[in-house]
Amino acid sequence: MDSKEFATIRKRLARTQKGMAEVLGTSVKAVHSYEQGWRSIPAHVEKQLLFLLVRQKGGGGAPCWRVRQCEPERKKKCPAWEFQAGDMCWFLAGTLGDDMGAASWDDKMKRCRECAVLDYKTLLGV
Repeated sequence: MDSKEFATIRKRLARTQKGMAEVLGTSVKAVHSYEQGWRSIPAHVEKQLLFLLVRQKGGGGAPCWRVRQCEPERKKKCPAWEFQAGDMCWFLAGTLGDDMGAASWDDKMKRCRECAVLDYKTLLGV
């Protein structure tokens, strides 16, 4: 997530920098630094922002296993299926939406941003 995306999400959540800091459990200085691009946005902050945005939207859509048409054996190995969190597969590490597997949170999110389950562009309003 870059500084522009962070600021866009904060505005979509109708929060001031102070209000966003309170929701994230961080300082106003950190929020300002994220928006200015002076500090990289940690994975846990990105997760919280996306979670709040999805909840504001009213929750997720169809479960990932339906969107991706996963076979029963594949579903049994996936945490999204195990915890019945198919609309939040992007939130969980170890999901099997990709055959390659994600090496890091950034790698996973690059793929998730392109997936219909998260519907990232719609969430950002672009």
